[in-house]
Amino acid sequence: MLYEYIVIAGYFTLVIGIGFAFKKMAANSTSDYFRGGGRMLWWMVGSTAFMAQFSAWTFTGGAGKAFTDGFSISLVFFANTFAYFCGWAFFAARFRQMRVDTPTEGIKRRFGHQNELFFSWALIAFSFINAGVWLNALGVFTSVVFDADVSTTIIATGLTVLFVSVLSGAWGVVASDFVQTLVVAVISVACAIIALINVGGPTAMIENFPVDFVMGPDMNYGIILVATFVFFLAKQMITIMNMHDSFRFLNAKDSDNARKAALLAMVLMGVGSIIWFIPPWTSATLYPDAAAAYPELGNKAADAVYLVFTRNAMPVGTVGLLLAGLFAATMSSMDSALNKNSGIFVRSIYQPFLTKRNKDVSDKHMLTISQIVSFISGILVIAVALFFKSLKELSLFDLMMNVSTMIQVPLLIPLIFGLFIKKTPQWAPWATVIVGLFVSWFAANIFTPQVLADLIGMEQEFTRRESIDINLMITIGGHLLITASFFCLSSLFYSEQKDQHIAEREFFFKDLETPFIADFEQDEFDRQQRSKLGSMVMYMGVGVFAMMLIPNPMWGRLVFVGCALTILAVGFLLKRSANPKKALSTA
Repeated sequence: MLYEYIVIAGYFTLVIGIGFAFKKMAANSTSDYFRGGGRMLWWMVGSTAFMAQFSAWTFTGGAGKAFTDGFSISLVFFANTFAYFCGWAFFAARFRQMRVDTPTEGIKRRFGHQNELFFSWALIAFSFINAGVWLNALGVFTSVVFDADVSTTIIATGLTVLFVSVLSGAWGVVASDFVQTLVVAVISVACAIIALINVGGPTAMIENFPVDFVMGPDMNYGIILVATFVFFLAKQMITIMNMHDSFRFLNAKDSDNARKAALLAMVLMGVGSIIWFIPPWTSATLYPDAAAAYPELGNKAADAVYLVFTRNAMPVGTVGLLLAGLFAATMSSMDSALNKNSGIFVRSIYQPFLTKRNKDVSDKHMLTISQIVSFISGILVIAVALFFKSLKELSLFDLMMNVSTMIQVPLLIPLIFGLFIKKTPQWAPWATVIVGLFVSWFAANIFTPQVLADLIGMEQEFTRRESIDINLMITIGGHLLITASFFCLSSLFYSEQKDQHIAEREFFFKDLETPFIADFEQDEFDRQQRSKLGSMVMYMGVGVFAMMLIPNPMWGRLVFVGCALTILAVGFLLKRSANPKKALSTA
């Protein structure tokens, strides 16, 4: 285990180094701190958009689902891919064209200050819950790797993320996301290749899967699987392409870079939807008792299948590299949440409060408060993760789906439909959320899958898996049919004479359709991004190359060499493009 600890220590050192490297770029203003001043290149923004939908849950709860149910888990991630395609086609550029520093400032421009305040508090609260789920997933996995206490793991990881987020703001967050994307990519590809070699190829993986690879176990009605995918398309569209999650694209230097960023996220998510789950799919054949390896995890035992695969099939040191990838994924999601929450609180709650009382609202003061808020947010996320640690009766997959479907969707429906339905009364957004939460409660407690079965006269009872999928469909369908319709139909009660926000709203929609073009100062920011990140990536490559010194068979050493050369090549190209002459020709 010594080598695994060394790898993890090296990775944490690199992450902290990224925070220091980009500290100066975030120290000029709150705009720099919250969104990098809106000066980031597409490949940085695309990587952070991708990582925002990727956390340790993918390698734990998602992998556990793949191990037991087969191909169906990929449908969730294909839905993410579709959402990013829509981002490229429509949403991403328009989000950048809102011309704001934080998502709730966009909400204010569209719906007014009353709704800005409502959504600020609601979205901050939800972010704590979501980040707590991510951090809990990492704690579950790490605790069985090092036989460490879950609580200790959650606290240590949370404090590291807290350090990077507070120190360097959006620049450090997005820069670390880019490096972390490379870590996840090389780990995933290496594990997938070795897995396919061990199982005998893709055909053998599918044919030897213990249950039907496509349908999975306990699925009597194939139409449920198809319908679940269709509903997931709608759900992921709502939860990814909305005004709250626009913060990913607010960082882009212009409209064109925002669109390219969505395209990059789409490609990465599409390829990853298959690559990530090859190891757990093959493990169902190679290590059918993997879920029994860690009985102390209870119903979450299958969530450690990636660890079982890595320890049995990969060279020594890969567990540490995998852990680095899991830390990378979770830290990416969590530091984005901390940075976003800081921006929302300072710009939409604290600053208006001071303005009303004619107190100091200088940007320097706001920057200091932003760092304090990031710190407090991090502590609260750690506390939420520690609470979720106690919920052992829920698998990580079920926990993630429940939180996302029942709470997140109602909050975000007004923030996506509000981009299309222009004339709505002031009460429509917050009233829609209240209706949506009632729909979630009704689907969970009243209109259950069993009630549906009785209603349509089904003789055969739904299995547990079918019941879970149907409950998700009922909830999502209820939000599309009732919650979204409530918001759209609220336009019937709109009165132009009573609308005091009409001028600002019309200006918002005008900006939304007007492309944003970077200014003449952008070239220097481009050069700094390429130079600093190029150095960080090359340091990472050198570290991975050093892993060939770990005692392993020759093929194991070559795995690390291949990963290192790939990372070094990316770092070299970035450093080369940072040349001032190159920067002018490629900006």
